Amino acid sequence: MLQNERSSFVNFAFKSSGMSKKGWILVGFFSVLVLVFYFALTKLIPGFDKKKVAPVSTVKAFFFTNQDGQQVTEKNVAGKVYVAEYFFTNCKGICPKMNNNMRLVYDALKDEKDFLILSHTCDPENDTVPRIKWYADSMKVDTRKWIFLTGRKDSLYNMARGSYTIDDPANNMKNIDDDFLHTQFWALWIRPVMYGMCMTD
Repeated sequence: MLQNERSSFVNFAFKSSGMSKKGWILVGFFSVLVLVFYFALTKLIPGFDKKKVAPVSTVKAFFFTNQDGQQVTEKNVAGKVYVAEYFFTNCKGICPKMNNNMRLVYDALKDEKDFLILSHTCDPENDTVPRIKWYADSMKVDTRKWIFLTGRKDSLYNMARGSYTIDDPANNMKNIDDDFLHTQFWALWIRPVMYGMCMTD
């Protein structure tokens, strides 16, 4: 009696779904096959089951000077999450808007232990240490968390194009004195790999 009831229920389920018993068997078979295939791949290919985002770039060695005249290198950002940008202090165009947007990031993350912002000048001839110190003071931010950098023009530009990839390397001029980099992109670095960039609006 119980066996007949089970059989009737199974037949009813197949009829209600609109799929034949054979169809359900095939669905079950292929579902099991997919699971077996997936688990086989996780055993055969190390890290197959780990979700990964491909890095855009990796941080290269650098040597710049901050608003306090102190040296800043790649060792200072090792193990940190940081956002990198380029600006110049007397910019009247996109830079003020970029740094107003960056302030939102700063306000949200300034208390995070391993978070930094690196703002590099793209006009080191004019943005000397005293000048970027003045600018940093005008921003009223903690310069241990939001660091303003100057340095050699070729080093700054090579970092933007080679490590941060926020400007096309093809833009390199033969004469560095004729070169000028002005980009609205930010780069996100995570210990010490670049995982993306965004354009400030």
